[in-house]
Amino acid sequence: MAQTLMATINKNAVQEMVTILSNKRVGAYHQILLNVGDIVKNCRPGNFVAISVGGDTSKLILRRAFAISRVSESSQYGGTMELIVAPHGSGSKWLCSQLEGAEIDIVAPLGTAFGIPTEPISALLIGGGYGSAPLFGLADVLKSRGCKVDMLLGASVGSKIYAPMEGKRSVNSLKIYTEDGSMGETGRVTENLLNIVKDRNIDVIYSCGPMAMLSAITALVADTDVIHQCAVEESMACGIGICMTCVLPVRNEDGSTSMLRSCIDGPVMDGSTVRWDLVGKVPEVSS
Repeated sequence: MAQTLMATINKNAVQEMVTILSNKRVGAYHQILLNVGDIVKNCRPGNFVAISVGGDTSKLILRRAFAISRVSESSQYGGTMELIVAPHGSGSKWLCSQLEGAEIDIVAPLGTAFGIPTEPISALLIGGGYGSAPLFGLADVLKSRGCKVDMLLGASVGSKIYAPMEGKRSVNSLKIYTEDGSMGETGRVTENLLNIVKDRNIDVIYSCGPMAMLSAITALVADTDVIHQCAVEESMACGIGICMTCVLPVRNEDGSTSMLRSCIDGPVMDGSTVRWDLVGKVPEVSS
């Protein structure tokens, strides 16, 4: 039954027990590396993984969803998957407490991926907090396609900017914003966005972070020709399309609104189609 369900979600999704190769503290987050074998062949930037947390005797019966930061194939381990996890809730705290060599139960890859251009373009990647994690793998893919890649990273404080030095190595240019001014410029990533878009001739914005940030970016570029692909940060209680807790209001072509599951129709969505004014509300939806 589970295999049939997963086939309707993502044809490449598989459930496997995988081994934790390393678990390192990086600032406010944990960088967790998993040995996932051939799963990496079907992972794309924007996909996520659903992990069974808490152990065999846990009351945490639902899986937890985590964005895939990047995947790679190495001669030593085969396929590896990197996750950036903030130890906030009970599930993420449990995952961050796991030691090297521990085995965990995952389902991957899940969700939609960022659209990759067939020709070189100018791309702007915008990340908020640990939401920036999947953008590093995306930057690698875009640069391999000959794209010019700039990045903006933002957070409330400097300690919540994930791997700023890695960001500098991954893109053509990196600008950091913090609300308290403890790192980079004081302010938010949206402060000077339209000028950056104009000055660097940006064609596509790829973003991942808090919903308020994604909404603000969409509003700012609404009157431009810039495409905005965003990975929504909607709470996913199961990650595999069962619980219906991650629905988002999305505008249809005829102007009506449908509630779509972000774990199946997302997490990557066209920002211009999301009804940001109705997020968190109960709209009148089409049947």
